[in-house]
Amino acid sequence: MILVVTVQNSDKTLSRKQRLQEKQRRQLAVVDTVDKAEVKVRKAEAELAVAVAEAVQVFGDERAASEGLDMPVEAVRRFVGIAAREPAAADGADD
Repeated sequence: MILVVTVQNSDKTLSRKQRLQEKQRRQLAVVDTVDKAEVKVRKAEAELAVAVAEAVQVFGDERAASEGLDMPVEAVRRFVGIAAREPAAADGADD
């Protein structure tokens, strides 16, 4: 009887182990997907920041750019700040 219980426990342990491995595999896949999406978002934000900074130059100031872009002045300032802090953003915009 003990042997049978041990075999059943071994099967259950294996099953739990397999379930855990599958859960971990799915979790890692989701983390990888999120990481890749974050990279895309950062790149897009940097490109948008460069475009907004150029719009400020074309429109003359942040308020005029805000009106022309239909974007809050605070957002315009945030993107101008990002463009100013990340010189690499300007290089990446031409890709």
